[in-house]
Amino acid sequence: MSEDTEVDMKEVELSEVDLEKQPMTGGGPAAGGENNGGANLMVPEDEVTLTGLSKEELMKVAGTPGWVRTRCVLLVLFWLVWVGMLAGAIVIIVKAPRCEAMPEMNWWNEGPLYQISDLLAFSDGLKGVEAKLGEIKQLKVKGLVLGPLHTVQTDNPNALLLDQIDPLQGKKEDLTAVLEKAHKKGMSVVLDMTPNYQGNAPWFSGDVDDVLEKVKAAAAHWLDLGVDGVKLSGLSVASSSADWPKLQAAIQGNRTEDTKKRVLMGAAEHLSAANVSQLVSSSGVDLLLSDLLSTNNGGVERIKAMDTLNSQHRSLAWGLGATQQDQLSKQAMTPGLIRLYQLLLFTMPGTPVFTYGDEIGLQAGRGSESPKMVWDIQKEPADGAPVNETAEAERKERVDIRKWFISLSDLRGKERSLLHGDYYSLYSSASSLSFLRVWDQSSRYITAVNWGGAAEKLKIKLAPTEGLELPETAKVELSTDEALKAEDTVSLDEITLSPGGAVLLQFPYKA
Repeated sequence: MSEDTEVDMKEVELSEVDLEKQPMTGGGPAAGGENNGGANLMVPEDEVTLTGLSKEELMKVAGTPGWVRTRCVLLVLFWLVWVGMLAGAIVIIVKAPRCEAMPEMNWWNEGPLYQISDLLAFSDGLKGVEAKLGEIKQLKVKGLVLGPLHTVQTDNPNALLLDQIDPLQGKKEDLTAVLEKAHKKGMSVVLDMTPNYQGNAPWFSGDVDDVLEKVKAAAAHWLDLGVDGVKLSGLSVASSSADWPKLQAAIQGNRTEDTKKRVLMGAAEHLSAANVSQLVSSSGVDLLLSDLLSTNNGGVERIKAMDTLNSQHRSLAWGLGATQQDQLSKQAMTPGLIRLYQLLLFTMPGTPVFTYGDEIGLQAGRGSESPKMVWDIQKEPADGAPVNETAEAERKERVDIRKWFISLSDLRGKERSLLHGDYYSLYSSASSLSFLRVWDQSSRYITAVNWGGAAEKLKIKLAPTEGLELPETAKVELSTDEALKAEDTVSLDEITLSPGGAVLLQFPYKA
């Protein structure tokens, strides 16, 4: 290669290097004067280092008049805000409505009692009762009243063996099994120890003191076994004995806060409300079951009885036929009336007492005969099997009555106004009545029932009561009246109930 050729090649290479440094912008200079292929280097300026004040400098600044004034102002503001919050809290506490002290409640006040007078008719004796405790628990009852179970010959006090169980009913071991299982399910067990329960005179016709001594000894025996109380019919006769306080001491004695109380329960018939009140006080029983609902058929008389006994309602038990150990259906002869009296009993002030079968509307037996309990009402006919329309309608009716019973029992156990609230009468007539149940700041409830054969307009009116007024309207909680549906709003000026209609209304507390 000649020397001239080498020179030309070097020029070409230099030209290519120059082209690489040209901007790629169509021939003009690059934006910002930047050449392609070059690198811009940032030359840092003098770095600024931030440092806090030293302790000496801080102390010097803190002592200046400006900072001293600022600290004083902030301190004053802090205490002013704190005192203001404290004063506001005190005002809220002072102006807030006082919560009423809870009344003394015993287990027999907390739910219905379920009496099984004839264990054989109920479920073939004590073993059958034990097997059915699960179904009884679904009714949300607080206690069972069993028997009488003891052996006795009618009207023969010499054959009275109160500490022995009639072999037809079962054995002592069977009762022990019932007690253990019932207690595990949260139910107490009361033993009916009425001496001459098959005769005309519950305490025979002779010396009551001798019989009472036998009852006292037997009561101690069964209480030691784990029974939670004793029921005695013919209370007026028994409590008149000079030895009655001894029986009281055997059952009610040695009560402490740490031990479960044992109930002394009495039953009395054919007494006025005033005499019932007097008997509660003179006998000292924990619970007295009367037949006032059965003997007083008018709404006016029934309201007067509740008015008279209201102050003693934690010592009162109510039933319709329960005093005679009859079913509701003996007097409430239609499914509608059975529901009506269930609602009435669950919302009255006092403890409701039911006889077995009341939860399904079981028809009472003829005369002194006890009706056979009906089980398996939830079992529907098999597909394709022949159906007896009458029997199926009766089964469905029993299912519906049982659901109604459970809903009432559940509501009473949850709502303080129904459980232990104050009572106010609102209306009464020959065949209807209405009353209000109230407790402190809980929901209020109005019961209105009409067991008559014609529709009736109930004019609800509350006597002047300090701190309590009726609202203009209330909500339907439960109803047997087709014209009053649950959740409906009803005017309280006047409530129209159909024949056999019952409704439970609810309205909230307002400060």
